[in-house]
Amino acid sequence: GARARRAADSHRLAARPVLRSLRAWTSDREQRRRAATYVTALCAEPNEADVEWLCAHGTDGDVDHARWELRYARRALGLLGAQRDALDDRTASLVATELARSLAGDRAVAPGKLRMAERQLNARLSAYGDALANRAGEGSGWHLGRALLDFAGHRDAASPEVIALAGDLLARYLAEANEALRENFGAASLPG
Repeated sequence: GARARRAADSHRLAARPVLRSLRAWTSDREQRRRAATYVTALCAEPNEADVEWLCAHGTDGDVDHARWELRYARRALGLLGAQRDALDDRTASLVATELARSLAGDRAVAPGKLRMAERQLNARLSAYGDALANRAGEGSGWHLGRALLDFAGHRDAASPEVIALAGDLLARYLAEANEALRENFGAASLPG
């Protein structure tokens, strides 16, 4: 009797860490899957109207450069959105890991140019992060637009309307990323 109870209690206690480890592993795997799905959304090709607009207002007609800038703007803004708006502190780290994995497998990155693509993405992360934090003057939307035009090669004076439209384009990308973030990781619910 007593020996059987002790053995059953011992077995039950030994199983608890295994169950906790299994739950943690399953949860971690699910979070990585969500991050991969989110990054897939961030890697969507820019629509042709956006590419044409940036060609006309930023890259002097260079379609490949315009498409590249918009791809990396969406990815950078998506990671920044995950850092800023995710419900779980680990989400941004998981997204960054998946984004790096995605970039390593991106067919648009020429063989041998991964390090350069990583540096360029990091430059955009830094510039767009600074722009989002900068509320001076016309606000963060203007600073986002200016950063996009600078990366596109349009460093000379752009009209306020063009800068505003560039900012609106990136604000739309950020809103789309935040929607994908909510779809994949959930939305915050405020106590009622």
